[in-house]
Amino acid sequence: MTRSTLLSLGSINADFQMRLDEEPGSTETLLAHDHVRLSGGKAANVAYLGAVFGCTSRLLGCVGDDDLARQALSPLQAAGVDIGSVCTARGATTGVSIIMVPPQGKKQIVLATNANDQWDEASAQAMVEAIRQTAPPALLTVDYEIPAWVVRKAVEAADQRTVPVVMDLSFPDRVEKALLSKVLAVSPNASEAEGVTGITIDSPESALEAARTLHKWGVSIVCIKLEDGGCVLATEEGAALIPAGEADVVDSTGAGDAFTGVLSIALLEGLAPLEAALRGVAAANLAVRGYGSQPAYPSREEVEQQADRLRAGVRNLHE
Repeated sequence: MTRSTLLSLGSINADFQMRLDEEPGSTETLLAHDHVRLSGGKAANVAYLGAVFGCTSRLLGCVGDDDLARQALSPLQAAGVDIGSVCTARGATTGVSIIMVPPQGKKQIVLATNANDQWDEASAQAMVEAIRQTAPPALLTVDYEIPAWVVRKAVEAADQRTVPVVMDLSFPDRVEKALLSKVLAVSPNASEAEGVTGITIDSPESALEAARTLHKWGVSIVCIKLEDGGCVLATEEGAALIPAGEADVVDSTGAGDAFTGVLSIALLEGLAPLEAALRGVAAANLAVRGYGSQPAYPSREEVEQQADRLRAGVRNLHE
């Protein structure tokens, strides 16, 4: 039986995480009680989940020609991700995230995009060929932590091959609205949805208004991730509020990527949008239990069990 292929295009980073005993202030120097080096980046995190969930998972992106590339890629390779299509930007530094995690787990991140933003035409063409040569069933996830012109080439190549696309709208100021008609689903958080649509989101109802705007621009499935960990799902058939489960938040790093990754895997496997979004919320809920993104990600079985627990709380939203 042919395995489904998850193609993940976007940022690949070396994460440096500081774990703090108090909230960071504006001027003082704080002591961290721990420091770890991890693999991260939106595309890397999604690719990691694809491998863990049993897909053929292929990462597309750029790293630098430095020692940080190994930090970013080795855990992915160990998990079974195909990194053969990752390009190297000569003379560049691999993307770096500095992450501060205070006691309540609400991380603060400073990102240096570095190699993620240093694509050339040859690397972009190699990426396009990787998409074109992928046998179905396949799905492409993309984020805007790489140049917009690279995202455009990828989405157009996927559209030509009828490969569905799930788009992460970070960074919102890079999003090309004309591309959205070629996208199956988007998974912004509230801030990103505000940035793209111009609609202030302060309730499920205003999130639904933003979702309907994205529908008008051609997106079939809109999942707006809410600050409490739940999401508003909107399709042409209707809309629903999926609640967040109770969670002891240790570290919220990568929770949004867990949502996008599991949503994408579920859609790739043919699940209905509501079930796919429910699993995405479940994955994000579980991802905050431990430090880091990839090391804290749940298994397929854990996600399915959490989705079952959340299902009773789903409620329909009306226009």
